[in-house]
Amino acid sequence: MIAEKHHDRFHGRVGTGTAACAYPNCGHAGEFRALNRFGRRSTSEGPGDYQLLCLTHIREFNAGYDWFAGMSADEIAAAQSPTYVWPNETRAFTSAASANTPPKWQDFTDPIDIIATRFRGTPAKPAPRPRADGFILHPEDRRAMTTLGLGDDAGRAALRRAYTLLLRKYHPDRNRGNRAHEKALQDVLAAYTQLKNHPAFQ
Repeated sequence: MIAEKHHDRFHGRVGTGTAACAYPNCGHAGEFRALNRFGRRSTSEGPGDYQLLCLTHIREFNAGYDWFAGMSADEIAAAQSPTYVWPNETRAFTSAASANTPPKWQDFTDPIDIIATRFRGTPAKPAPRPRADGFILHPEDRRAMTTLGLGDDAGRAALRRAYTLLLRKYHPDRNRGNRAHEKALQDVLAAYTQLKNHPAFQ
């Protein structure tokens, strides 16, 4: 007969069998660790006091343990919510925290100013510069104008002229079927599409 093998890691058995069960008048070996409700409670300084119980009494202990003891009805409802998170100050897992939320500075020593530099802020991007006619060209509009070889203040006629010239230059029909300029042609088409409905070119 093969002896039953106990997997202590998965069954919570921590005792060696030499200590007695802490339950009064039990007499069995205490092999399972349980919180001692009358001892020192767990804190950030370390775990609280515990007691060793046998299998029968650890089951009774677990069955009678009320995690919600001392909570109000609102606290119990919040703890039962699917979105409930463990109530601590772990910033990485709270909804209010983000990569751009500064840490509590009193928690850090920052001798070479690395953390402070990260949260000092980045300079604001300059506002788009208006044209002489007052229209604003955004960066994608300016890139399209560069593709077409246009200056900042070019108008509708200049846009049509540049588009037509580049279309003839890169189109395969104008190059005996040579498709070597296909990428440049696509860029020209995309740039013209970007600009043709812009108010500056109406």
